[in-house]
Amino acid sequence: MQDRTMPFFFIAAFALLAIANTAFIVDQRERAVLFQLGELKRADYLPGLHFKLPFMQSVRRFDGRIQELDNATENFLTAEKKNVEVDSYIKWRIADPTQYYRSTGGQEIVAADRLSGILNSGLRSQFGSRTIQQAINTDRITMMQALETEAKEKVKELGIEIIDVRIKSINLPREVSDSVYDRMRAERTRVAAELRAKGAEEGEKIRANADRDAQVTVADAYRDAEKLRGEGDAKAAEIYAKAYGADAEFYKFYRSMGAYRDSIGGPNDVLVIEPKGEFFRAFNGGGTP
Repeated sequence: MQDRTMPFFFIAAFALLAIANTAFIVDQRERAVLFQLGELKRADYLPGLHFKLPFMQSVRRFDGRIQELDNATENFLTAEKKNVEVDSYIKWRIADPTQYYRSTGGQEIVAADRLSGILNSGLRSQFGSRTIQQAINTDRITMMQALETEAKEKVKELGIEIIDVRIKSINLPREVSDSVYDRMRAERTRVAAELRAKGAEEGEKIRANADRDAQVTVADAYRDAEKLRGEGDAKAAEIYAKAYGADAEFYKFYRSMGAYRDSIGGPNDVLVIEPKGEFFRAFNGGGTP
């Protein structure tokens, strides 16, 4: 009984192995390539269940998702022969599994090396035709667009599709950045000194104008005061003249009283004059002294 079951067991095991080696599943995230006795036969499999000849055919799968190559920092020369450190990356995926396998042997490390060389060549060309100012400020987007266009053409022979190319950072070497910062600092210092000088000049102009306006204002005020004083004196003289003309005797008497008040108004005032002199005529009934 045991001798009869042994062949059946081996036949069943062989049949299961053959069935397992016949069916294969392609995931939607994969690209599959079919080989027959080492020769590439087919690479257009859609996601799902597929079949192959057992033992004669084999399937090799590759990652069909978008992959990112973070390129190592490289140094490039600009148009003015300045060295810059550039950090970049490229996003890609397999577009043609057959061409990808033939170009890279299906090895991702080989594909990454080829992509890195293409990217570095494009970066060298782009930076070599631009100044640092253009690369950093004005032409950065244009550079990335040109890099992507150029890379798409070159990677067709690899069976790869370029999704995106980006420059993450552009840095100057330490010795160059120090000299640039020194020039920037000197330029800012020069601008600050120029602004301070202009401010001082404007301040002097404002002070001079203020002093001139003050002098003009004082002169105008003095002129107006003298004019008013003259008008007042004229008015007073006119009033005196009218008063004198109205009653000459009383005006003489009033003037004499004023003269006495001014001369002997203090308690210690002393006058050494003749009592019957001209000065005391009003006291003696003779009118103005």
